[in-house]
Amino acid sequence: MPAVPFLLCTWFGLGKLRPAPGSWGSLGALPFAWTIQYFGGLWSLAAATAAISLVALWAIGTYLRAQPGDDPGEIVIDEVAGQWLTLLFVPPDFVLYAIGFIIFRVLDITKPWPASWADRSLNGAPGVLVDDLLAGAYGAAIMLAILHYW
Repeated sequence: MPAVPFLLCTWFGLGKLRPAPGSWGSLGALPFAWTIQYFGGLWSLAAATAAISLVALWAIGTYLRAQPGDDPGEIVIDEVAGQWLTLLFVPPDFVLYAIGFIIFRVLDITKPWPASWADRSLNGAPGVLVDDLLAGAYGAAIMLAILHYW
């Protein structure tokens, strides 16, 4: 396994932590999102989310070629992309980030349609990533509603 795809897919090893590697990956995404959002604003986090999604497709594809599986639990770069998407419209605020973390984790675990469809129907790297991006899009919509009434 090449080192760079392994480090990215496991988000610097967080995906190897047990239990709940997806939660560890989402938690590990928060300081990066905070920093990007704090120094660069919404558009920087949007660009970073798009970039990490493209990098994730490459890294996950490389990882799955070396260690085949449907969606190995240690791959958490997909949670990073989904978590960043959930936080896209949220200013760096501890309470809002905590709420966004919980909302994304619930959506990622329950997989409301079409995330459940993507999880069951897509193969390879897109099959690992797309359900998290859909959960992140739902999360972003919920966070916008929360901000509206905050």
